[in-house]
Amino acid sequence: GDLVEFAHEASGYVAHELDRLPDYPDQRCFKFGVNYPGFVDDLEAGSSVLVDSGMIRMEVLRKSKTSVLCQVIIPGTIGSRRHINLPGINVDLPALTEKDFRDISAGVEAGVDLFALSFVRQASDLTKLRGILDSHSSKARIIAKIEDQSGVTNMQEIIETADGIMVARGDLGIEVPFEQLPIFQRRAVEKSLLNNKPVIIATHMLESMISSPVPTRAEITDVSNAVRELADCVMLSGETTVGAYPEKCVDVLNRIIQSLQDDRSESLDVKMELKTPKEKLMRSVVVLAEEIGNAGIVVFTGTGDLASLLSSMRPKGCPIFAFTNNRDTFFRMMMFWGVEPFMIDFDQDPEQTIDAAFNELKNKGWAEVGDPMVIVTNVVGVRNKVIDSMQVRPLE
Repeated sequence: GDLVEFAHEASGYVAHELDRLPDYPDQRCFKFGVNYPGFVDDLEAGSSVLVDSGMIRMEVLRKSKTSVLCQVIIPGTIGSRRHINLPGINVDLPALTEKDFRDISAGVEAGVDLFALSFVRQASDLTKLRGILDSHSSKARIIAKIEDQSGVTNMQEIIETADGIMVARGDLGIEVPFEQLPIFQRRAVEKSLLNNKPVIIATHMLESMISSPVPTRAEITDVSNAVRELADCVMLSGETTVGAYPEKCVDVLNRIIQSLQDDRSESLDVKMELKTPKEKLMRSVVVLAEEIGNAGIVVFTGTGDLASLLSSMRPKGCPIFAFTNNRDTFFRMMMFWGVEPFMIDFDQDPEQTIDAAFNELKNKGWAEVGDPMVIVTNVVGVRNKVIDSMQVRPLE
């Protein structure tokens, strides 16, 4: 029942307790500064204000030109630099801030492979980031974090523009009705698969392990559901940044994933619309590998696109061994479902390249002599035209 008054930091607000307000003589009032200039304009009486991932809930009582007075509905301890959510409010924040520009420059200089953009509301947010990366001559890929209702509403255009998406369930579960979160997660995975884009499920995967050496049964089921839904990746957050058992969390996550990977009985079928000859050929590769039974799929790629397409088809029980001679592509393919990437030199003679790939698989213990392999490569056809081809042969 305490009161909290918010105003922009430019008003000189610092966190401290106010004298009791005449209108509310029985309630304490605290005031805090926020760094969002439009905070007051965006809210009205009755609006909800959530602090620290929704652990503290408030309701707006009234506002002036410079501040907002809220009543605490669910109490808690407020620390510095805590995140604030305004459910249902389309906040007028830029997709990229001045700090983001500095961080992007530092990331490019450090050779970052992926940039994750928070609170992507529309495709143009990603276009802005892409332009900045292009200006730095960076080939880094962009992951769009879906974290609010606008992102959910514009999910299709965001997926089409991004190199992959992340279902960031912490903020998303606050910004949208929490009972709909599983529906949004499932929809995001399905749309990503249909658009040949990787999808990451993140936040609260093993939240209890921040302070506990073992997960809850509900967390085990949650991770399992993400695997069954055929997400490309699951990601730990607070568990490995501030948690007491970071290595154990990784081990637990891996054990759950491996258990589900070994049990293919409940895998979902991916019904992708095949539009191009390349897509139809890749589907034929997957069908053939599955018919042979646990056959490995060997693909040679300079960009990673073929590996991504094969991954999106989610071949059952058939590992995808993707070989490239490009470092950026090698790291990009690390994120694809079912893909094990390798770096090798490509020879002008395709047979030499295949031999080099087979040697990598044998030397690193991924396959044994005689194991069936479905190989995706290209051959020179009539008029020296290079065409994609498929062949089956045992590992030699």
